[in-house]
Amino acid sequence: MAYVLAFPIGDETLLRIVFPLKTGEKFSLKKPTSYNQKLQWYKLNYRDQLMVNCADKFLVHDYIKTKGYKDILTPLYGVYDDSNDINFKELPEKFVLKTNNAMGTNIFVKDKNIIDEEKIKAQLNKWLRMVPLQVWFGREWAYKEIKPRIICEEYIDSYGEDLIDYKFHCFNGIPEIIQVSMEKEANHRINFYDSSWNYIKTKHIYPTKGDLLKKPEMLDDMIKIAKDLSKDFPHVRVDFYNIGARIIFGELTFYTSAGFGKFEPNDLNLQMGELFELPEKIRK
Repeated sequence: MAYVLAFPIGDETLLRIVFPLKTGEKFSLKKPTSYNQKLQWYKLNYRDQLMVNCADKFLVHDYIKTKGYKDILTPLYGVYDDSNDINFKELPEKFVLKTNNAMGTNIFVKDKNIIDEEKIKAQLNKWLRMVPLQVWFGREWAYKEIKPRIICEEYIDSYGEDLIDYKFHCFNGIPEIIQVSMEKEANHRINFYDSSWNYIKTKHIYPTKGDLLKKPEMLDDMIKIAKDLSKDFPHVRVDFYNIGARIIFGELTFYTSAGFGKFEPNDLNLQMGELFELPEKIRK
């Protein structure tokens, strides 16, 4: 069941208020130019059901499989409508529990023998009842339509190394900009590169790590897969992890940082805005 919400303020009205406060940019639907501005237009005017399925962290598995990339999916141990349906005895020692419709609703279990099962269940059910931040504050349309579920999946072990998140910003099926998130647990850093792994000096929400990051081993393969996964959308961000010779799918994201993240300097925001060719308005 999708969310049916009676917001006290309409989507466009809220975004007109919040967007300039968060970004310092002018809100513009008639002539948006920056990446952030165009994401606001995208949220309000482009509504394809396929986006809902692909924003859903459970249903996106079907999309990945239809594209022929089953091997990059993390194994699913279970899908639940209620946390009380989880049988912890059947789960491996390590696993991840998360909701399929929100950000930050993750529980990483490294040793199930020392967890408080009832506390975990209560937290998961609380998250299921909550309106996701993307819906309430960001007004990200695709997430509003997702049926809330809990998924249990493989714990990705990076063997003591930082688990780096490679995020490919794709425009009309072409991966153009790579956003790299590092040290997320302790000291979050974000770097940007072009598709040839040339460093782009810009700060986006978090500090950069500088031009010190080694090119990932499977960069060319990730670019190839990102092309295939993004071709059905005017814009989507395709996320992967790369551990040795293994590529692991992360998620598909349509509205990076809800379009509220500042770029300093603003050049990359404008460059990505030029790459983002807005489609015709649709409401499938």
